[in-house]
Amino acid sequence: MFVSSFSFFTFLNQFLVEHHTDEVSQERLVVRRGQNFKMTLTLMQSFNPELQQLVLTAKTGDQHASEDRGTLSRFGYPDSIRRSSSAKAMWKVEPLTGFSLPSNTVALSVTPPADAPVGEYELFGKLQEEEKSLGKLVVLFNPWCSEDSVYLFDDRTRQEYVLNEHGIIFRGSANYIFPGEWDYGQFEENMVDICLKILDRNHKHDEDPADDVASRSDPIYVSRVISAMVNSEDDSGVLEGRWESPYTGGRRPTHWSGSYPILKQWYQSGCKPVKYGQCWVFAGVMCSVMRLLGIPCRVVSNFDSAHDVDMNLIIDTYIDYYGVNEDYTEDSIWNFHVWTEGWMKRPDLGSDGEYDGWQVVDPTPQELSDGVFCCGPASVKGILNGQTGFKYDAPFIFAEVNADCVYYMITESGEMLKVDSDTKRVGKYISTKAVGSREREDITNTYKHAEGMSHSVVHAVPRWKPLSIHISVQAMNYNGRPTGKILAEDKEETLLPGKGDSSSGEMLAFRSKHLRVWPKLSACLDSVNLHHFPVSSSSVCPHPGPVLDLP
Repeated sequence: MFVSSFSFFTFLNQFLVEHHTDEVSQERLVVRRGQNFKMTLTLMQSFNPELQQLVLTAKTGDQHASEDRGTLSRFGYPDSIRRSSSAKAMWKVEPLTGFSLPSNTVALSVTPPADAPVGEYELFGKLQEEEKSLGKLVVLFNPWCSEDSVYLFDDRTRQEYVLNEHGIIFRGSANYIFPGEWDYGQFEENMVDICLKILDRNHKHDEDPADDVASRSDPIYVSRVISAMVNSEDDSGVLEGRWESPYTGGRRPTHWSGSYPILKQWYQSGCKPVKYGQCWVFAGVMCSVMRLLGIPCRVVSNFDSAHDVDMNLIIDTYIDYYGVNEDYTEDSIWNFHVWTEGWMKRPDLGSDGEYDGWQVVDPTPQELSDGVFCCGPASVKGILNGQTGFKYDAPFIFAEVNADCVYYMITESGEMLKVDSDTKRVGKYISTKAVGSREREDITNTYKHAEGMSHSVVHAVPRWKPLSIHISVQAMNYNGRPTGKILAEDKEETLLPGKGDSSSGEMLAFRSKHLRVWPKLSACLDSVNLHHFPVSSSSVCPHPGPVLDLP
């Protein structure tokens, strides 16, 4: 045996700090790609680099490792290795100088390339014809390395979006936004193993493990895999979603205040989905996994968030005598929806880097994407610029913040009348935790351009009008789904001249003898908010309050 001892640990504490992985583990080697780490080899005999060559091999993906895929790299001291012309992700090694070492001890600096697949590697050493396993290490993305595709240039933002274990997730409604504490816990015990298990359990790994492991060099691919694996819809993912009672066999989504108990339970149960989650829980868990792997990540909340099932960028609402009728559409508007943003380059969207930066990645299972319940990454800049043809899932995400709302009334004869449209209802107060503070940062302007404030009002002829009023009140989940009718009432009223002036908080438009009022009661967790939606294309309500309109 040519090696008598081998150690990463002579320098371990020093370079764990240098790699910003000292909180990840003090007992195993966890490094970031594009940055060197140090090790010593004590050999059975003296080593002379002018006469001998030490060959090192780093491999990930077990028997599927390949130079051409970038999952196996052979490099040496001195480096005269013959490699495949198509070899990718080549590691390098250099001797460390300035140390007084015995002639049989070699100190080396090893650097994984900035495009190496992330994951667990085994390192082998070979001298002459004898090869020995030297140990295992974990390689993560590196936001501190300018050559890495997740490079983030500002240290304050790296501290916030990679290293901060504590966050705030905003929930509620556009009229009442409240902060909720969330413990990401990305550096808790076994989080490295948990996150690597998430990557290994994804369906793409089952279908083609060699390609899956090689693709882990790309944060676009990795974030998309995480998006699919955080929910349990089509695999043994982390969380099972549930949006209404009963929560039998699990916990209410409001019970959770951190990611680690969820991830730990999933891992220790043999990868059985944890019950139950909703959008902010899915997003919180995803943020933890992204930060552990080294992809800068933040949680984002969108208020009055559209769910555009048919992806035509329009939210259709149909109203009959009893209120909102769901038989005609699955579109809806949620009081709020929560997703994540990951920071990365997008060379697939252009070589000029215009669409690099924050990317929407949403783990809540809403619609299928390439046959799987996942969403993103989609460039936030692309959403701002209306690039709905971009990968991935840009039309769906664009609609969440920009869809037009169109309202139809179903008459007693079954005729559908378009009675109103609203281009300003969707996508309000898009929020995330501010860097270095507990404050809410409004990032709406990164998703959508400022909208005009003009409103069209058609005024009444100043005379009395008899009115037949039908009031239907429905309870709504936060995701815009009616749960039942609370009240239905018919009234007769005479509308006096001047009544309904916009300065009084009411907006009226007159087109016939009949007036209908459609208040909608929305329930979000423990808070209740009253919203009204207009039923005429001739008026738009810029603030909460009754909207009366003649059909």
